[in-house]
Amino acid sequence: MKSKESSLGGFIKALPKNIFSGLVVSLIALPLGLGLAMASEAPPIAGVITAIVGGVIVSVLGGSFVTISGPGNGLVGVVLIAITSLGLTATYAAIICSGIILIILGFLRLGKLADYFPSSAIQGMLAAIGLIILGKQFHIMLGNKIVRDSGIDYLLEIPNTIITVFQFEDKGLIYAALAGVLSLAIMVFYSKIRNKYLQLIPAPMWIVIVSVGFSYYYQLVLKSPNPISLDYMIPAIPDIQTIVREIPSPDFKMVGSLSFWSSVVALTLIASIESLLSIKAVDKLDVDKRRSNVNKDIKALGLATVVSGFLGGLNVVTVIARSSVNVNNGGSNRSSNLFHALFLVVFILLFSSELTRIPLSALMAILVYTGYKLASPVIVRKIFTIGKEQLIIFFATLLVTLKIGLISGIVAGLIATFIIHVVVTKSLGLFMKNILKPNVLMYKEEDGSYFVSVKHFCSFLNFNTLKNNLEAIPENNDVIIDFSLCGFVDHSVMESVDDYQELFHKKGGNIEVIGLDVLGAKSKHPFALRRMLTLQKILPDNKTKRQTNLSLVADNFDLTYNPVKKTDGEFLENFIYFKTKKIEHIFNELTEENGQYRSFDVTFSEGEFIAKEVVRTTMLFIKTSKTIPAFTLDKEGLLERLYALAGYEDIDFESHKDFSNRFYLRGENPEEIKAFFTNELVRFFESNAYYHVESNNDGVLICNKQRIASIKEIKALLDYGVRLNKLINNT
Repeated sequence: MKSKESSLGGFIKALPKNIFSGLVVSLIALPLGLGLAMASEAPPIAGVITAIVGGVIVSVLGGSFVTISGPGNGLVGVVLIAITSLGLTATYAAIICSGIILIILGFLRLGKLADYFPSSAIQGMLAAIGLIILGKQFHIMLGNKIVRDSGIDYLLEIPNTIITVFQFEDKGLIYAALAGVLSLAIMVFYSKIRNKYLQLIPAPMWIVIVSVGFSYYYQLVLKSPNPISLDYMIPAIPDIQTIVREIPSPDFKMVGSLSFWSSVVALTLIASIESLLSIKAVDKLDVDKRRSNVNKDIKALGLATVVSGFLGGLNVVTVIARSSVNVNNGGSNRSSNLFHALFLVVFILLFSSELTRIPLSALMAILVYTGYKLASPVIVRKIFTIGKEQLIIFFATLLVTLKIGLISGIVAGLIATFIIHVVVTKSLGLFMKNILKPNVLMYKEEDGSYFVSVKHFCSFLNFNTLKNNLEAIPENNDVIIDFSLCGFVDHSVMESVDDYQELFHKKGGNIEVIGLDVLGAKSKHPFALRRMLTLQKILPDNKTKRQTNLSLVADNFDLTYNPVKKTDGEFLENFIYFKTKKIEHIFNELTEENGQYRSFDVTFSEGEFIAKEVVRTTMLFIKTSKTIPAFTLDKEGLLERLYALAGYEDIDFESHKDFSNRFYLRGENPEEIKAFFTNELVRFFESNAYYHVESNNDGVLICNKQRIASIKEIKALLDYGVRLNKLINNT
């Protein structure tokens, strides 16, 4: 752990980069804050107040490292509905109540709630928010203010607005539309400009610079007023004294009404979801790969929201776009969030009069582009590649959100996801019987690695159990996650596990997923949901990551790889290991051309009826070139000592006391076995890892743990078998 001195030294050393990053973020936050507030029909200064309060409080009390807080895109529709139904001062009261609930949620450690929302439903919700923003602000961007009932109605009116623009007779509206189109062009084409000096200033700030420059050109050069209609200019921003003097008083008179608490619930739900998802996303961007204390951050965001509501601001949330800008510009700790807030104060103190020169249509262009990015066709294509069923979840959430509201939309997404999971698995009982059962077993193996076994099913309904286990493992360790006992694994789980794999890899650890080979998917995407295949089903062409790696192992060892399930297990039946076990099928075979080596995964069962247990493990069969004695060799433990007490004699070697103490060796012909176990063979077993080794005269069966082996373990098993076979041939 670093000392306080070294931590302080690192903080001071990183200060210049964090100051610069805070400046860059503030240049984006200023126009966005004004635009988001006005899109919500709140006073423009409300968005800036939100960013300032959030930047100060969350940077001091928060639990994240490189996030930026302020007004969020996702809350525009909710705040707009709240202001329309409650009025502005009552909405401030709802915002304050929302902040209090967030604080309570933080103390109740409910930050984990984000894990219970399916990924495709969240994408649908974000896309709906994007379309709501785009639909409403597109008309203002083109100088055509209209009022409609729902997000869908605004979207349907877009063609009419485009036609209306060409019928404008008022030059002020024409110039407003031109300002909006030019600003949208800047947002779209800015990223394609490769000039390093132009790239120093973010696209939203270029819109501000061009707008203010255009205004001064008319005033100083042409000596004429700004040609853009006054209705499409940002209204006057009060100075700091006026802002302080006119702090609004929240109206709590409607606290007993259903509409008030509906707004509070909607504000809390969207603010918490947007923040939780943004925190998770930004943690992936952090170059130091630190994990945020989500519950601490939620408490800080809640407190900031309460203060913001009392000062005339909006809900404070963690925002992904500005946070990513922060990381990309060198932000490395919470001070960048603080500096972004301080620079906003400077802008309001020194340049508030200049903000009135910015056309409203120009700011709305920023929001139109932001909305489009949230609902881009690229997102739809990506979801389609994951699985057609994910599109149903996506569009169910999106359409209900557009037509009814955000809460109804996310509920529709949850219901659609559960129904699809039941249809895909054709088993309601799988979920209903096992939803409350423990489904994750984790233990530390002898080599220091962790093994995590997941059974029954793993979906958004119970992923939190698996997540808690993974969170408890230091990221520099090796982990094996086994899904072979799972009947179903959904898309959200696959995506989250991949995130953990990336995190562990960057910290020096490794997570290997096994057991997905027995689960089928209809899509080739690695995050596609997977369900249990029937015995007759051939494994799909779209291989799992483990199957792809097995193909590489086959190439390295000059073997042939076959992933297909087969019931041909007769060659195993003469081994004592399988005398009381029923072989169901073998799969993922690696075989040598002449059949001498044969590595495979095998599924077998022990017991019957309610005592029946299905086991999957990885084994290696070696067909020996000569007949050898029948024997079994295991690491000596308590069970083996009990065997000896029951009359199963352990074959000992006078000249190899250590071997006799460490290994349990038995067979029907002790003298023949002793003659076979030469000094070289004994030393081989003593100097290598422990395996269960068994001979049936014609071949040798080697296995280790009663589970599917990782790629690393399969390589070790093959290497062990090849060296053992060479030694046997020389014996």
